[in-house]
Order: sequence, then structure tokens, then C-alpha cells
Amino acid sequence: METAINNDESELTPSVFAHLSLARYPEFDTASSLQAWDAADEYLINTVDKQKLAQGPVLILNDTFGALACELHQYHPISYGDSYVSQLATLRNLQLNNLSADNVSFIDSVAPLSDKPAVVLIKVPKALALLEQQLYALREVVGEDTQIIAAGKTRDIHTSTLQLFEKVLGPTHTSLAWKKARLIFCQFNQPDVAPFNELVSWPLDGTDYLIHNYPNVFSRTSLDIGARFFSEHLPSGLTGTLVDLGCGNGVLGLGLLEQNPQAEVIFRDESFMAVESSRLNVEKNRPQDLERCFFEADHSLANIERNSLQGIVCNPPFHQHHSVTDYIAWQMFNDAKRCLAIGGELRIIGNRHLGYHQKLKRLFGNCELLASNKKFVILRSVKAPRKSRQS
Repeated sequence: METAINNDESELTPSVFAHLSLARYPEFDTASSLQAWDAADEYLINTVDKQKLAQGPVLILNDTFGALACELHQYHPISYGDSYVSQLATLRNLQLNNLSADNVSFIDSVAPLSDKPAVVLIKVPKALALLEQQLYALREVVGEDTQIIAAGKTRDIHTSTLQLFEKVLGPTHTSLAWKKARLIFCQFNQPDVAPFNELVSWPLDGTDYLIHNYPNVFSRTSLDIGARFFSEHLPSGLTGTLVDLGCGNGVLGLGLLEQNPQAEVIFRDESFMAVESSRLNVEKNRPQDLERCFFEADHSLANIERNSLQGIVCNPPFHQHHSVTDYIAWQMFNDAKRCLAIGGELRIIGNRHLGYHQKLKRLFGNCELLASNKKFVILRSVKAPRKSRQS
């Protein structure tokens, strides 16, 4: 296995995406200083064999904002990944560039791959467990003549990354670094591997539940300390419709089902694997409650009616892929205010330093501290009726 370490900054064709108008989702700000592509995307486009692209299906993995799909739209690429938001971003960027959405097809991470691709382009995901699952999925469809190229930031490609490619697919080597990005080249030769189990399961302390997790679920191998703390302060006795927003494996939603037996619960996440983990955990642990559950992959509370919810619980993320941002949290809070009925409540947990209480008080006009420890705060805001104008 070649692992060339070289900070070669030699120039390839600069700004390969300069002819496209590409925006990050959900901000959709083409003037943003945060690009909707990175050097790894450019490196892939500059390196892929253009003749191979025309020889058969082109499969793109983890195309964060659709830059690769837009650049290669003429080859009718298949976009495969675990992010519903990435699918929305791809469709929006195709629209921004007057490119046909029919030229790109999508396969989510819990669906099988089918066509044998001529080219596979991979953006190395943040979670090594997700990469492992994807490489095992590729084993079922690639051939010895498939060109397989992966890319990522140099700091994110480790020896363990290369070893995983080599173990699952075959001989692997790396490129020189360019603009702090690196490529991984892999030749499939069907090495012998043990059967792969994409599910990890563990007992939930204090319950009879066995929690099941697909590879891209946050805190996959144990209950994270934030969820553990939040589970002690969930609302109870509510009726109507509740939402576990950013549900992950659905542990908080299970608590909502138990403590609110007259309510319906929506499990919402932008990760297909998170939604399927939640569905599986309800099926295995509270099958009697399946009829009052809904499992949805979507962005925040999109497509939920205004004033229709009685309660929302949420542990908002403060990063999107590799970028730190409070945009997603702010989107969730605004959506919560729109979707909650008068008297409905939003409960969140957050790191103390994030200052969510200020955002919630500004938005809802109220914010109550329910509990805190050295790391987290649990906050509650209630949607109040609009104040009538005084003459």
C-alpha cells in the first residue's frame, strides 16, 4: 500500500466549478464565503478518466451539495448517500444552473445498489463506520474494470482509511496532496472478508430496551451523555402530535411514547440511517406504539403544517458535515415556532456555551431553564398567542 505524504501544491486547472453557480444548502447563498465545493471535489474532477465516464453508470458517493453531480450531469450520474439535505442541495443546484433534474438519480443509504458502475467517485465521509458500510455495498456491484477514486482533506485520510479500502475492495494507494486534499485509488479484486453486520446494538440503561444503530447514527455504540441527561427531563402527559427532531436512533422518541401515551410521535432526521434506526427501535422495543408513530427523512420541520404540533424535543447539531455552524439550530427554532400550536412547547438540550437561551427568548419571548450540569442546559420555550394591537 503506497501512502505518499507530500504537500505538493502544484497547480491543476483552477476553479473547475467556476462556470457553475453552486450554493450550500440550506442557506442557498451563492455569495457566501463558504463554497459549496472543496479542493477534494476539484481533484476528483481533474483526475477521473473522462473516457471511462462515458462507458457506463457513474456512481457518486457523499456529494455534499451536489457539485460533482452538477459537473457530471451529462453522464446521468447516480448519487448515493445518507443525507436527504444533500439530495435537496443537488436538486437546487441543478435548478440554479438550468440543468435537468432528470439527469441525476438518487439512492439513499438504506437502499441496495444495483447497476454495475464504470466509475465510482467517493467523498470520504466523516464517520469511518459509514465508509465501511458503503465499501461493503460497493463490493456487490463493482468489477475489476471499475475506476474507483475517493477524495478528502489530507487531515481526514488516515492509515486506517486506506486499510479499510484495501481490506474490503482491494489494492489501494494514494496521490500526492494538492491544496490540502488527497485522492485514494482502489482496484477491486474481491478480497476475502468476513460477513459485515451494519447494525450495532446495546442495552439502554434503566430499561428493557435494546437499541439498534445503523452506521451513520450519532453516538452509535452507546448512549451519548446529552441524550442521557435529556431523557430525565422529557415532557409528559401531552396529547396531539409531538416531534423528536433530529431523532438519531430515536431514544428520546421512545421516551416520548412512554410518557405521552395519548400522543402521536414523529421521528424526524435528515439522515436516512437515523430514521431507519428509529423505526427499528420502535418496532423492537415498543411495537404496540407503531400505529401512533411516523418516520420521516426531511430537512428540519419542512412540510409540517403551521400550528399543528403540541411538543418538540431537539438536540440541535452545531455542525454540518465538517463545518461548524448555528444555522441549522436557528432553522429548527424558527420552524418550531411556526409549527407549534399556541401553548405548545419546544424543549432542547445544548452545550452551555452555545447561548441558545438568548435565541429562544428572542424568538418565543420566553425561555425557562429546566435543568443544567457542567456541560449542558435543558431549555423550554412555549409558543404564546400573538399580542393584539392596541388602538
